[in-house]
Amino acid sequence: MALEPRNATSSTGSDHQLGGAMASRILVSAYACEPGKGSEPGVGWNWALTLARSGHKVWVLTRKNNALTVDPELSRLDSAIRSNLEFIYYDLPKWARWWKKGGRGVRLYYLFWQWGAYLKARRLHARVGFDRVHHATFVSVRQPSFMGGLGIPFVFGPVGGGEHAPWSLRRDFGLRGWLLDGVRDLANALVQWDPMMWRTFRQAERIYVTSEQSRALVPARYRHKTEVRLAIGIEGEPQHDALAADVPAAPRFLYLGRFLYWKGMHLGMRAFAAYLKRTPSARLSMIGTGPDELRLRRLAHELGIEASVDWSPWVRQAELGDVYRAHHALLFPSLHDSGGMVALEALQHGLPVVCLKLGGPGVIVDDTCGVAVDAEGGGRQALVSRLATALHTVTDPANDLARMRAGARARAGAFSWDALVASVYGATHATVGTPGGRM
Repeated sequence: MALEPRNATSSTGSDHQLGGAMASRILVSAYACEPGKGSEPGVGWNWALTLARSGHKVWVLTRKNNALTVDPELSRLDSAIRSNLEFIYYDLPKWARWWKKGGRGVRLYYLFWQWGAYLKARRLHARVGFDRVHHATFVSVRQPSFMGGLGIPFVFGPVGGGEHAPWSLRRDFGLRGWLLDGVRDLANALVQWDPMMWRTFRQAERIYVTSEQSRALVPARYRHKTEVRLAIGIEGEPQHDALAADVPAAPRFLYLGRFLYWKGMHLGMRAFAAYLKRTPSARLSMIGTGPDELRLRRLAHELGIEASVDWSPWVRQAELGDVYRAHHALLFPSLHDSGGMVALEALQHGLPVVCLKLGGPGVIVDDTCGVAVDAEGGGRQALVSRLATALHTVTDPANDLARMRAGARARAGAFSWDALVASVYGATHATVGTPGGRM
């Protein structure tokens, strides 16, 4: 897409009608942006692609290494969509990134990258004249953005990271888990006094947050700008899968994800053990890997349920449909997941979900597609009891599993990328042309 000269002070002059909505020139800051990937890289790509597919002219500022996957995918897109997309690749000089290896130093590197990306965006804005800028990936309630300094409407988010594991549920975290969550809590508390975060919130036209917990960390004077939206969406139509023909009548529950202390399966296993007392034929599939695997295996032994638990490493993406069809419900009691992509994928395949009313899963799941269990009140044993009750609820014949599976697919449809982008950009069109604060 060629860059067209334009008066940078005009924020509405080039808008045009497209399908009943105003199409805009949008700059997307997407540090992570790769097609076909999950987590943050997939988020960046899907924001850009869906905006372009909606008729907006989209410039994406991202890292140079993402060109390896982005450029081949661009060549495969329909020409009408491709003409709406322009990728600008930027990285810090080599001497400034030698120390970033894997996950080490990534947060500090990202802060410097954001500043350099802002300077590049400022030069680009002088040539193009964007209608708005959207900081779309690596968006944390603890991580500032400089993009509001462009002086045009600035969308920040969806912002995550404010989720908090209740203190009464941390007894099984272990020392490392206690320390890590303590540092996280301290960092979240400091948001209220962080001048860079205050400037980010002040400059933002809209602040989208992934949960009420993240909303609570936005200073009160800026909270009127916030709305709850997931940072993730799903591609494609809900899958009209039936249970696999060879699945036994006995309930089968699934956990799919990394084995980490904050994913909550030390609670999920206890709930499953309680469920087994009334339904001894039930089984639990634990699919994934992670540093807490040994602890969870030991817990299964201590609870006397190891004969009812099946362990498996990661499965290929192409096999996930078969995995979902072979189970009756997903058990996902994560304690601070801003997103919860596995919950969305499960619903897309018609699998009811049992989760905690925390973070992204707590936003996704309602009583039409599963049970979101209150995490507060009564301590660990009370929560385990509530989770066990939820497992009985989703497998109770009176609740009609076929109806719940249909409800799961319908709920997933509400979280498509098209629906997410429309919900955000439908709100922002009303205020296009209202400049944010300058740096």
